Amino acid sequence: MDCNEVRPLIDASVDRELSPVDERRVQQHIAGCAACQRETEIVRVLAGTIRQAGYHRAPDALRARIVAGLPGAARSSPPEGARRRAWRLPRFDGWRLPVSVGGGAANGGTAGSGWLTVLVIALCAAVAGVTLTLRRPADVSPFVDELVSSHVRAQLSGRDIDVISTDQHTVKPWFNGRLDYAPPVVDITASGFPLAGGRLDYLDHRRVAVLTYRYRKHVIDVYVFPDTANRSGSDAGAWPGSTAGATLVRDGYSLVRWREDGMVWWAITDAAPDALSALETALKARPQPSE
Repeated sequence: MDCNEVRPLIDASVDRELSPVDERRVQQHIAGCAACQRETEIVRVLAGTIRQAGYHRAPDALRARIVAGLPGAARSSPPEGARRRAWRLPRFDGWRLPVSVGGGAANGGTAGSGWLTVLVIALCAAVAGVTLTLRRPADVSPFVDELVSSHVRAQLSGRDIDVISTDQHTVKPWFNGRLDYAPPVVDITASGFPLAGGRLDYLDHRRVAVLTYRYRKHVIDVYVFPDTANRSGSDAGAWPGSTAGATLVRDGYSLVRWREDGMVWWAITDAAPDALSALETALKARPQPSE
């Protein structure tokens, strides 16, 4: 991530609203960026100041000024009594604005500080809205989020492989009795993707096999399971916003999905998308393993 990607996420990071994946990537950037460290400290100070400020019910006069300043207020200004009743609608009832304790906004003494507070709150709300939009693209399915989280958890735990072996005849039998299907396991070292082992994981309400391959210094997890659509109301083989074989980038991780021989294959890595395209080609061209 660069500064342009991290800056919109700093507020959510300070408020502990980011997912573990996003938080890890943001903190990795901030640790090596002095400018973003300063920005983070400013946001923390501002958040602490707002939390410590005294909160009081906004005076009626201040509310009236706000209503009068809204677009279209001059063209359709209701009577004073109606304006007061409008402020008592459920969505506004109990609204609090932080104002200075030393003076009353009603007599104009602290009107400026009141407006500054309103502006700060509005800006924070706008930033939060943009952050939520950036964090969750509309075309990303919950299953993709689950897949990314599974891959990241395995890397962080240090136990990303249950059975460590470069021999397909060791890895495949290990799954016997642990799954209700036999996952295809092949060694494609000749194509630049040596087999490292495998593990069990839990996705889409079922146990699945994960085959771990290496590509240079990168780890590639290949999730493979029977092609059963609409399991628990969703198709784990569905590809959001794209077609099979296309590469999706989510949270800095590349993913690719395809169907073959009655199985759904999902591959994920932090390497470039080209690596997954080559892996997919190698697996599709694999020789049938001997038993």
